[in-house]
Amino acid sequence: MAKPLVAIVGRPNVGKSLLFNRLCGQKLSIVEDTPGVTRDRLYAECEWRGRTFNIVDTGGIEPRADNEILLFMREQAMLAINSADVILFITEIGTGVTAADEEVATMLQRSGKPVVLCVNKMDSTGTVNPDIYEFYSLGLGDPIALSAVHGHGTDEILDACFDYFPPEEAEGEEDERIRVAVIGKPNVGKSSLVNLVLGEKRVIVANMPGTTRDAVDTELDNEHGKYTFIDTAGIRRKSKVDDRIEKFSVMRAQLAIERADVCLIMIDAREGVTEQDTKIAGLAHEAGKASVIVVNKWDLVEKETNTMEKMRKDIYRDLSFMTYAPIVFISALTGQRTNRIFELINYVNEQSHMRITTGQLNNVLADAQAHTQPPTDKGKRLKIYYMTQTGVCPPHFVIFCNDRELFHFSYQRYIENQVRSVFGLEGTPITIAIRQKGDNEE
Repeated sequence: MAKPLVAIVGRPNVGKSLLFNRLCGQKLSIVEDTPGVTRDRLYAECEWRGRTFNIVDTGGIEPRADNEILLFMREQAMLAINSADVILFITEIGTGVTAADEEVATMLQRSGKPVVLCVNKMDSTGTVNPDIYEFYSLGLGDPIALSAVHGHGTDEILDACFDYFPPEEAEGEEDERIRVAVIGKPNVGKSSLVNLVLGEKRVIVANMPGTTRDAVDTELDNEHGKYTFIDTAGIRRKSKVDDRIEKFSVMRAQLAIERADVCLIMIDAREGVTEQDTKIAGLAHEAGKASVIVVNKWDLVEKETNTMEKMRKDIYRDLSFMTYAPIVFISALTGQRTNRIFELINYVNEQSHMRITTGQLNNVLADAQAHTQPPTDKGKRLKIYYMTQTGVCPPHFVIFCNDRELFHFSYQRYIENQVRSVFGLEGTPITIAIRQKGDNEE
């Protein structure tokens, strides 16, 4: 079920990131360390009045910047605006209403999205600074006094956002459909693939601008099932803003991944896995999404004996954290092997929903321990009591033991491999939590 999305927008240095951290309830660093992959943190999950939702922090909108940068910043802001259910527009009391604020306000009014106007840096308690009334001139309704530093006004902001969230039953309407995010760096053929499958496999297709949580999602019903394709194409690399464009493509991928059930990770066969491919694939892995690696432009590669198998090994070497994902070699231009994509989408989606009984898991656990004994440290041996599954999408398992510190990462990986060897779980990451005697079993 997709969650409501709140986008925080405004010009630079008005306190957007500070509010983002405040609403998350934690200080999120820009980069999060994960074995084999790093990524920028641009969004986070929050909860208010029993509803879980996501917030996304955008870069500052600076109308007076260089033209090329300005175009990029506008595009980034519009991405967040088009994707969101509610916009949090942050201004600040110290500067009053600026020309940049007026320009952003006009952009938001044209979007037709609900806007919650906040005036930040109102850190004093008691009497309201009368300068706040100037912000009525933006035409966005009643401004809410906010102190992102001290937390004043955040309850009012969240209440205002909550009033604009779609009904929970509306969120569940598309649950029968498999939501497919087509992700990858610019110019790998994402739009070509989407256009191909919609053009050749179409039974019922409906474009829904403004009714779903991206600029345009596309529904497709065919002989394989019901799908909603989320196309993340449309980003062109510009020589002077390569770093910014890369961040933008990652942001777009994050927004799509959050709403997806299955991710198609597209890679250019001529280039192989690049650093940006690794980063984008890592987003899907960290989000726990079922994934298929789609190697496009295979028709342009010169073939020799075992060319495909060699590239398969190279991909798994470079994406070592994602060796569970199946790989398909296609040409979106000629249609080569594109039929296989729907079979893989259905397959990995089913795998991510798989439930395994505690009895079956413990049989595998017993066999694994008999084959390779648990590790010891200073004469103390790890004892594993039992294993159970606690969730799906991705499959989540909990192992109970005598001492968590003895459960080395290498042995945890060994248990994961044994579970995969018996039950498959192809195309989906799995998570394993280790608990020891005395832990709260909430």
